[in-house]
Amino acid sequence: MLLKNKKILIMGIRNKWSIAYGIAKSAYENGAKLIFTYMGEENKNKIDSLIKEFKGSKSYVLDDASEDKLVKEVFTKIKEENGKIDGIVHAIAHANTEDLHNDFIYTSKEGFSHANDVSAYSFVLVARIAKELEILNENASLVTLTYIGSVRVLEGYNVMGVAKAALESSVRYLAENLGKEGIRVNAVSAGPIKTLSAKGIKDFNSILTIVEEKAPLHRNVTIEQVGDVTTFLLSGMSEAITGQVIYADCGYNIMGV
Repeated sequence: MLLKNKKILIMGIRNKWSIAYGIAKSAYENGAKLIFTYMGEENKNKIDSLIKEFKGSKSYVLDDASEDKLVKEVFTKIKEENGKIDGIVHAIAHANTEDLHNDFIYTSKEGFSHANDVSAYSFVLVARIAKELEILNENASLVTLTYIGSVRVLEGYNVMGVAKAALESSVRYLAENLGKEGIRVNAVSAGPIKTLSAKGIKDFNSILTIVEEKAPLHRNVTIEQVGDVTTFLLSGMSEAITGQVIYADCGYNIMGV
């Protein structure tokens, strides 16, 4: 098992259709002890029911991963109750609905800031607080989630594409900063998956159809497959990989048309 006796924090789990859930399932099946953060105290019962299959796991509410004080409080509690951890998965992103539905040129200043704060800055903050609190074990691995809309124009992705571009650039800078301490930082660019977040993207089903037609493997990726790629990046099997964006999209990213 790739993650035997490893403690992995997964941030942003929402439901059994989420990519975070697929990652949790793969990590657990590979021996990891799981820790989760989620939004909203009112969701505690739902989240606890969702993760009960991952025996021994714990969950903590974190309402805003872009707020320094809140992240520090939660990470302090996690360290106190669990000791140091071996990996963090950042599965957090959000943009206002109107900024996804309208043309990008109409993005408001507030909407632009919100998308970048929640989707990109939060990962930088998580890395910084983890370093400051010394919560990471030696050779720890940080993994975040991105999408091809960071490098290509996709209708309906708009400001989220800009935020994901910032996130991917942050991965490279964080990899350089934390590499001095043996900590690796990477991103997984997953193909389109029917998640709750994906419902906010206009004509999302047509994207699934196009990927199935054009991708070399002629199918869409699953949350379980993205989970396996993430488990690899969290494990010692990938100890020579850092600062990278790894595509898990059945090859769609290589196609020109």
